[in-house]
Amino acid sequence: MNTEIMQTLMHRFFRYIKIDTQSDPLNEDAFPSTEKQWDLAKLLVKEIKAMGLQDISIDDHAYIMATLPSNVEYKVPVIGFIAHMDTSPDFSGANVKPHVHENYDGKDIVLNKKQNIVMSADYFGELKLYKGQTLITTDGRTLLGADDKAGIVEILEAMQYLIDHPEIKHGDIRIGFTPDEEVGKGAHKFDVKKFNAEWAYTVDGSRVGELEFENFNAAGGKVVIKGKNVHPGYAKNKMINSMMIAADFIKALPAEEVPEHTQGREGFFHLHTIKGGVEETELEYIIRDHDMSKFNQRKVLFKNIAEDMNKVLGEDLIKAEVKDQYFNMREKLEPMMHIVDIAEQAMKDLGIKPRIQAIRGGTDGSQLSYKGLPCPNIFAGGHNFHGKYEFITLESMQKAKDVVVKIAELTAVRYKNKY
Repeated sequence: MNTEIMQTLMHRFFRYIKIDTQSDPLNEDAFPSTEKQWDLAKLLVKEIKAMGLQDISIDDHAYIMATLPSNVEYKVPVIGFIAHMDTSPDFSGANVKPHVHENYDGKDIVLNKKQNIVMSADYFGELKLYKGQTLITTDGRTLLGADDKAGIVEILEAMQYLIDHPEIKHGDIRIGFTPDEEVGKGAHKFDVKKFNAEWAYTVDGSRVGELEFENFNAAGGKVVIKGKNVHPGYAKNKMINSMMIAADFIKALPAEEVPEHTQGREGFFHLHTIKGGVEETELEYIIRDHDMSKFNQRKVLFKNIAEDMNKVLGEDLIKAEVKDQYFNMREKLEPMMHIVDIAEQAMKDLGIKPRIQAIRGGTDGSQLSYKGLPCPNIFAGGHNFHGKYEFITLESMQKAKDVVVKIAELTAVRYKNKY
């Protein structure tokens, strides 16, 4: 690995992760959902201009777009690379203090000695894959922000590499950075027509080699339960405790169909928020499945449980709502599998074993594919997203940068050869 390139990657990465860009799922009307996302957006525009890219724009919602112009005389499809600026609302992204572990020894890592926060190499077995590499972790108090600031870094460093190496031929390349991906809105106001690419790749995956063209179908479920609060000393046959009813609703869903007991293409119901008291309780769920038929069945079950419980209770105390969030992008990408093939070949050419798998989550690429921009996902290199155990290696970041470069190169080569 090129030491100079890795140092450049690290310095750019550190600049970005030290800017708090946590999005807010409760601020539904604002776009972006937090003002602090503008801090990174403005810095990115400044740095993109300094690089010499063209057609640079940032709109009223902090979507950034720019172009690296073609350096060939023949026509090549315009392709794009996209990453998101925000970090997860699940864990703090403020005052990130990255720790660098050079020549990682494959053993447990003490993230924070004072608070006794240790990342176990046995519990997080993927750590052992990176023995001997330069590992970047948190200090145990925040997430790291590799999701997806690593993707931003890798895209920009790839553009810089292509600028510095004009012997690598490529067509027009569009880059795009979005807000609010972590709260499901990242593609809502993305202007596909303005982006003007025939296809794109999100750089937002995890382990080196990941290549994904299918994801969960996703919905959000909300349950509001009404109760009746009466003095507990005189509550017999009068009090209705909404929290107890909530517990019954939770138990009525399949106990094993939760994130901690599922894998691969298995779907789930995930209860992520409970709030309330005797008088009223709210439950918030995410509902996921790769199979559309099973996904629809889950939504029906969710509502039917509420209806059946209301019948038993003798009054409508439970209100259950389900809202679709995004769908499996496979349906839109299967007719254009050549764009997945290009990414797969790019990895093979670089000695990287492709890991084609279904995303157990969502991606801007899903919504963008349904908006007319086919958009599979490639790895960015990080692990343990959305929490204090998040980590990445510089070697993984360099490989992701190299894949972006190779995809651009292969697209031009294949088109020249009447791909």
